[in-house]
Amino acid sequence: MFDKALLDRLFRPDTSSHKGMNGKLMIIGGSHLFHAASLWALEVASRIVDMVFYSSVPENNQIVQKTKEAFRNGIIIPRDQIEAYIQEADCVLIGPGLPRAQGQEEGDDDTKELTERLLSQYPDKRWVIDGGALQMMDPEFIPRNAILTPHPKEFETLFYRVIPNSFRDLSFKSNEMLKPFGSPQGGQVQHDNKVGEMAKKYNCIILLKGPTDIVCSPDECVEIPGGNAGMTKGGTGDVLAGLVGALACKNDLFLAATCASYINKRAGDELYDKVGPYFNASDLAAQIPITMKQLLK
Repeated sequence: MFDKALLDRLFRPDTSSHKGMNGKLMIIGGSHLFHAASLWALEVASRIVDMVFYSSVPENNQIVQKTKEAFRNGIIIPRDQIEAYIQEADCVLIGPGLPRAQGQEEGDDDTKELTERLLSQYPDKRWVIDGGALQMMDPEFIPRNAILTPHPKEFETLFYRVIPNSFRDLSFKSNEMLKPFGSPQGGQVQHDNKVGEMAKKYNCIILLKGPTDIVCSPDECVEIPGGNAGMTKGGTGDVLAGLVGALACKNDLFLAATCASYINKRAGDELYDKVGPYFNASDLAAQIPITMKQLLK
């Protein structure tokens, strides 16, 4: 189980710091179909780090530009200029809302080509890989220490090379794949599950989303329970990805993944106490800073 004492280890901005010292995150995502996904990640990350470099298809860039007053520390980056900003960023989040099939709409990215090219070109960068990038890439391109944030079907698609016509064709059963965990030891679960196996094989950190999140590094795994029916809404996973990316800018990566999972679930539960399951991804993004203030005293 998650040890709440880990929250004490999270980076806090110093009162003497100036803009840029508290994290710079690059977000690469969005498409004509999934235009909101990367915006939810941007919405939460912009509340935590000093600077967000945001790069999407022109349509989404224009949406953000029109609401720029909400993202004063964000910079809109055309796709042909992202490499310079990747180098400047502390961490790169790729995948929220990227197209999830070949033959996407004209003007959308070739997700597989974009993802694998950038991961190969910048293997030493801090990466958070989510959504469409997870669904289209081959696992051999996972950089060492990258954080992956799949739901169970994305986990199977990535690691077992199952490319279905639709996710309804998948037979993945998370409970079967994650057994046996063994007995908890010091707040951790034993390293004998499929998530841990893949984390070890590819030297990465995997945050498997579910009613109980499972976060594994090559060396350890932690279970994080919580959440509620309101968090099944579209976009809540993109909020989590933005939170992971923001925390990964200035923290140990396993710490960032585990604490992001806990904060996200805690924020969802606090919303549930207020309005039941009747909240959406934007509500969650707005609640997270409130929850963080309460937790990070």
